[in-house]
Amino acid sequence: MTVTELSQQIYKRYGPVTRARGCFLYTKKGKRLTDLYQEDGRAILGWEGGSAFTQLKNVLSRGQTGSFICEDKSRVEKAVSTLLNSQRNVFFFSTLEHVTKAAIAVSMQNISVYKPWLTYDAAWSAVDSVIIEPPLPWTASVFILAVKKECPLPEVIYSQTKVPYALQVAITRGIYNLIDALPKRTEKDFFIYDTVLTKYFERRGPYLDPKVPQEKYDDFVLHCLDNCVIINPEEGHSSIVPFSADKGVFTSLKNSPFEY
Repeated sequence: MTVTELSQQIYKRYGPVTRARGCFLYTKKGKRLTDLYQEDGRAILGWEGGSAFTQLKNVLSRGQTGSFICEDKSRVEKAVSTLLNSQRNVFFFSTLEHVTKAAIAVSMQNISVYKPWLTYDAAWSAVDSVIIEPPLPWTASVFILAVKKECPLPEVIYSQTKVPYALQVAITRGIYNLIDALPKRTEKDFFIYDTVLTKYFERRGPYLDPKVPQEKYDDFVLHCLDNCVIINPEEGHSSIVPFSADKGVFTSLKNSPFEY
């Protein structure tokens, strides 16, 4: 199932989404849906965006939205360097294919993808190229390549995408928000939902990998949706535990199990 198909199914059952906060979506028909998809992880810090959205609005209010240069990437690079505990050059790309191609060109054997809480203790200072998806909703077309300062930069690296300054500011604040959240969310915040979710998923930190067979996965997505739970619609992609949600959000799913 595609994300577009999932959104159509949400609309069909519950109407348009009128508000999103934390791990919840609120619809026009008065339903609260627990979101385990979380924009494929981009909304892992919550849908409201917090101070990242505030800074975005502040930049927009100053009119810094044109094609001119407002500031260099030093602030983004400082945030990414802090996250990875190593000095980094930062480049933006619009697709996973393009950022992966650039990462391979820098160092074919020394590449990693950053996953919050799953790779928190990794020795990032030893990794030449790190691919990062910004922890912000609506940034699906932004991928960051963080390259160690001492690494030679191949020509393909300069085919990067231009990201508007206002969005760079929001991404920078989002990364600092992630750095602040990392020590605050621990295993005890993730395993509390295991009594329901491990019937259907293997859990790694906050990430849920489906046990349901591929041929039944679309049916499982719809079954969860009927029980007001949204999971990643793409089989093979991880869903995410709903940080800070009450365990009661899974009562309906627990009482109406999916057989596979």
